[in-house]
Amino acid sequence: MANYKTTPLYGGALVADLPATFADVSIIRQVPDNQEVYIDKDGFTSIIFDITERVGGPGTGPEIDGQALTTHLEDLVGDGAEGVKVWNTTPTLFSRLDEDIPAYTLIATNMPRDNPKAKGDSGGGPATTDFTAFIITLVRLEREKTDLLITINVPHIHGEYDEEDIDLELGKQGKLIGDAVDYAAKIWESFKVKDWGLFNEV
Repeated sequence: MANYKTTPLYGGALVADLPATFADVSIIRQVPDNQEVYIDKDGFTSIIFDITERVGGPGTGPEIDGQALTTHLEDLVGDGAEGVKVWNTTPTLFSRLDEDIPAYTLIATNMPRDNPKAKGDSGGGPATTDFTAFIITLVRLEREKTDLLITINVPHIHGEYDEEDIDLELGKQGKLIGDAVDYAAKIWESFKVKDWGLFNEV
């Protein structure tokens, strides 16, 4: 079970509990103003908070918001979209946000085009990423004309995880994805907006 620490984001305008082993990437490299990026000091998983302009038309509902989630996923994977598989999408409840603020979470995987497995080769050279799992939570802030994306990236590096533990078709997520689901659940429970003015500034 991971230890968590209450972490101020965007100068304290937002706050969420993040795993204690995750470090603020902005200490070592430049991060865009609209993002907060944390990476696991003991692994490869990262958590990214991204404040973006709201996509899609006015109003809310599974169709409008689902299309927005798809758009953000496509933006995230860019040219690698043909290797993406979405495993599930669910409405998400944040404990410390108003219930009328819609949020959705999807779990997807992306196999890189240059992955030997994608070509039917069982090879895997040094530091080959077999695939990356994403847990993406989209918070739709219509009044603020903002989409808040919380993305947990879980690269599965060849030799760094137990392949037999993973069969997403059968619902076997393996330890890395299982841990990331726990991180996401902790964020849904602890995330709070302390200064709504932030969304006017970014």
